[in-house]
Amino acid sequence: MRLHKGKLSLAEIALFGVLGALTFGAKVAMSGLPNIEPVSLMVMLMAVVFGWKALYPVYLYVLMEVLLYGINLWNINYLYVWTLLAVAAILMRRLRNPLWWALLSGVFGMAFGLLCAPVYIAIGGVDYALRWWLSGIVFDIPHAIGNFVIALLLFAPLRTLLQRLYARMRK
Repeated sequence: MRLHKGKLSLAEIALFGVLGALTFGAKVAMSGLPNIEPVSLMVMLMAVVFGWKALYPVYLYVLMEVLLYGINLWNINYLYVWTLLAVAAILMRRLRNPLWWALLSGVFGMAFGLLCAPVYIAIGGVDYALRWWLSGIVFDIPHAIGNFVIALLLFAPLRTLLQRLYARMRK
């Protein structure tokens, strides 16, 4: 399966590098807030505007996480959970109402621990994964609320901005 038609332009490589780094920097800047992060918003925006090409800046973000924080089990989770969100956003890309995007982001935040559970099933079994997930729901709740609010306020204006930037860049 090809990610896109043709090769990336130099401008796309530069843009995707900046967006991957911006996503990482924004997360680090907000790291003092409990499970409230801009990554979900950025993944949705990039998926809607760039389609499958969004995986380039998404995986650059994941690489930067590994470089700063090291290798651990959550790295495996990041390899697929952000892709799942990108796929959902690509499938919903025609929707314009910010409420739908806020709902997707909020549901993703609430489901984040559950989405990570397969890795814990592999290392400790179903009981271990279930206990891990249930103990983490208290962290998923602020994640869901934060994602919902951030997407509700910022998705529409940032989508317009990113679409205009990308359209100008491609001319």
